[in-house]
Formats: sequence, C-alpha cells, structure tokens
Amino acid sequence: MALLAEAFSRKSSSTLDLFREIYGGRMTATGRTVNVGTAIDVSTVFACCRVIGEGVAQVPFKLMRESADGKQRLPAKDHPLYDKLAFKPNRWQSSFEYRETIIWQTVLAGNHFSYKNRIGNRIVELFPFDTGAVKVLREDNGTLSYEVTAPNGSKQTFPAESIWHVRGPSLNSWYGLEAVKHAREAIGLAMATEEAVGRLHKNGVRPSGVYSVENTLNNEQHTALTKWVETHLAGGDNAGKPLILDRAAKWTSMQMTGIDAQTLEQRRFQIEEICRFARVMPIMVGYSDKAATYASAEQMFLAHVVHTLAPWYQRLEQSADINLLTDRERESGLYFNFVEEGLLRGSLRDTKDTVLGYVNGGILTPNEGRAKLDMNPDSDPVSDRLRIPANIVGTVPDATPEATPPGA
Repeated sequence: MALLAEAFSRKSSSTLDLFREIYGGRMTATGRTVNVGTAIDVSTVFACCRVIGEGVAQVPFKLMRESADGKQRLPAKDHPLYDKLAFKPNRWQSSFEYRETIIWQTVLAGNHFSYKNRIGNRIVELFPFDTGAVKVLREDNGTLSYEVTAPNGSKQTFPAESIWHVRGPSLNSWYGLEAVKHAREAIGLAMATEEAVGRLHKNGVRPSGVYSVENTLNNEQHTALTKWVETHLAGGDNAGKPLILDRAAKWTSMQMTGIDAQTLEQRRFQIEEICRFARVMPIMVGYSDKAATYASAEQMFLAHVVHTLAPWYQRLEQSADINLLTDRERESGLYFNFVEEGLLRGSLRDTKDTVLGYVNGGILTPNEGRAKLDMNPDSDPVSDRLRIPANIVGTVPDATPEATPPGA
C-alpha cells in the first residue's frame, strides 16, 4: 500500500505495493526486511495466523432463516449460498480452506477480496483474489471500486457490488490496516534474534576472539594458522573439544555469549510482543511461563474464544450479511451464523455436559440435542418436547369458587 499521506491525496490504496515488497521490502532498525513473505517465516507469526485461521475455519458457518414471528431459526438449505459457504465456495476449495484463506490474508494484509461470480442474480462461486493484485479506488462521493491485476499483467476494474471485501481494523473506514507493516519492528527483532542464534550454533556456540602469538607471522605462517584455527575451532563438530596452543599463544574472547546477550529471554519476549499485535494468548502458540497452571490455562483457552475468535466470527458474519445477501433477503429473515458449539468437538465431556444441560434445562428437545451430536432422531414423540425443569414450572392459581345458589 502507498504511504498514508499519498493514499489520502489519491483517495486510493492497495496491497499490491505490499506484495511487491516481498522482493524489496521495508527495512527495520535491525536491518531485516519485513513484509508478508518474510513475516510468515517467523514461527510466532505463522502460529498466530494458524490458530486464528483454524479457529474460524473449523466452526460450521451456516446461512439461517428466522421466521416472521421470530419463533423459529432454521438452516436455509434451499438457498444457493447455504451450500457455497458451508461446503464448496468455488471449484477448488472447501469451506474450511476458503475461510482459512480469508483469515490469513486479513490478519497479515488487513484485507481480503473475493469476486462474486454470478449467473443472473445468483452467486454461483466466490473467487478469492491474491490480495496483492487488488487496488482499492475511492471516489469523492465514497463509492469504492476494485482494480485487479491478472497474472499476465492485464487489469480490470470491478464495482463494489461484485467484490466481497473483508476488512480488518481500519482508520479510514474503507481499507484495513496492514498488521505486518505496523508490527515490522517486533517481527524484525525476532528475525534478527533467530539469525544470531543460528550463527552462534553454526560456530559451535563458541564466541569469536583474538588468537595472538609472540613475534611476527609471515604470510605463509598467517595463512597456515588461519586454516588451522578454522579446522580445529569453528563448527559444531568441535564443540567441547580442547584448544591446544603453542609458542605462548593466547586466545582472547571478544564477543558476548548467548547467556550474556540474554538470548532466550529476548526470544521469549518477542513471542509475547508479536502475540500482542495479533491479540492471541501466548499459550495458544505453544508458549507458557512457569506460573501457568491447569486452571489458569483453561481460563486462557476460554479467553481465546471470547476475545480472539468471537470478534472474528462477528466480523465475518456481518460482512457476509451485507455483501452476499440483498436487502430483501435480510428483511425476509436470512442471516449468516457461526455455530460456536463446533469448538467443543475436541472435548467429549464438555460436549456431553453442554448438550445435556441444554436438554435438561428446557432449551433443546432431546432430538435437537441428538442432532448436535450428528445422531438420528428418536422415534418417541416425547423426544420432540422440551423438558421443562419441575422447579421452574409456574403454578396454576386456584379457580374462583362458584357462588352458592340461593336456597341451596
């Protein structure tokens, strides 16, 4: 994307320049180039994208229909978009893969673009674009259009109604902020630390230093001594081996060790720093300090659902509602919904407790509970009735006694 000032002056912005930076990039204070291509090489960035992407993609995404009286909410299986979003959005992707692509692009580049391929008024395919190939244009009246560059270099401009634009957090309201650009210093420091550790181990975790001898060495002696040092000192195979010196030679260390540089502490801090940008609990990317307990870890997993995944669910639900459904369809009761209960698949006990609580609490009928477990309904008619707990059933007031007839 162009610089912010240029973006406002031209009233257009694009991630094309961001992906061009993959081959050039923006340098950080550590001297590392950080862009989408290099950022995902950092394990924490990759893990953050993966944990958010899989958390959104694994939950069923359904098109629902609410009845006019609001008493029924059922899957709208008769609508063409139900199958597209729940199973097969395009010719080569499953629903899981498609939603994962949306999240990865939005988390890293701040935006996702899909072409709504139509036959008449019916959307038959959702075609995701390479984020870097799309340039967003904004007119003075606020109208958006999208200039897409094909792999062969040709360009075509699409109106806003032809593109599903999913935005991340935004300052100008029409283009999402590119997280990689704003987190580049934290990511660059993680890259530099990783590289420094790699070089340290490449040299056998030995610091460089000065090998000094008495008297002056001629060129032949200097070359021979350099070759001897490289053979017997450098490299991981020589780690721990004694260094034998002669002729009053001395070895003087000139660099800090990994412990002196607090390498492990620095790497741990960068994990936390990158997680802050993605708003992912560090424990979700495999990092945990010694103070974490089973009880606190359980609360962290809950916080991940509430504070990380739930906002993404809401973002995609509302974006799909206004971009994929017409005004008339929304007025008729159609809406998209993430079924968050899908997250309970990994815990049989939690699934059992949740479904049983719904059934015994009078929220679901036994057959509705069986449906959540993908089981066939029970033929007993009682299984289609709610189990209202006896302690909350209202009492029937006593009937007013009839007046005693005269002369009785």
